Amino acid sequence: MNEPTLILIPGLLSDEIVWQHAVEHFSKTMPVIIADHTTQDNLTDMAADALGLTEGPLMVVGHSLGARIALEMLRQAPERIDRVAFLDARTEPIQDGEPAMRQSMIDLGFNEGLQAVSDSWLPPMVNPASHGNKNIMGPLRDMVLRMSPELLERQLRALMTRADVELVISAITCPTLVAVGRQDGFSTVAMHEELAARIPHSKLVIYEDTGHFSPFESPELVTASLVEWIESEFKA
Repeated sequence: MNEPTLILIPGLLSDEIVWQHAVEHFSKTMPVIIADHTTQDNLTDMAADALGLTEGPLMVVGHSLGARIALEMLRQAPERIDRVAFLDARTEPIQDGEPAMRQSMIDLGFNEGLQAVSDSWLPPMVNPASHGNKNIMGPLRDMVLRMSPELLERQLRALMTRADVELVISAITCPTLVAVGRQDGFSTVAMHEELAARIPHSKLVIYEDTGHFSPFESPELVTASLVEWIESEFKA
């Protein structure tokens, strides 16, 4: 049997730096790939490209937007997913007012640049207690500034055209980690409690003193939870 590959999927306006700690840990013992969803403009293609990165079984970890991609991977190829982890995830269908909100973020990027996007979007995504921590905020701001308005538009268009995932969630049978930062005000603890309750072979983990960017804010906690997820069957 082929050894499963660990695929780590970043979130919106994110790149490999959010997974640095996990890559350093897991690459010593297993194949690890960071998915790239910077060129596609829909979740279908993002998921298909991630599935095409390698052959064989996959252990998929999706953070934020990456969790949406992980769900689409489950829709397209459930037989290849050995286990899945959803970090700081939202799974609801498109909400009233959401397209206008996302369009305003696109307009901000084109009209005022990624610095303005970073200034308005990033602080609410991080534990408020860390707003003065240059070791957290500095690299995250630099990461956002490495992006472009065009990339932001592609990723937000993908979110605005997402399909309903209720049937995908109800069909999950593999060991599943559902994890969230205690101070995540965007994808809340309550949302993750509800999601975990819908997946039989799941475990809910809450990262203390952590906001939406849990893989970067609390990398040790996230890696430890992924180790347990990989080693455990999480049988109900």
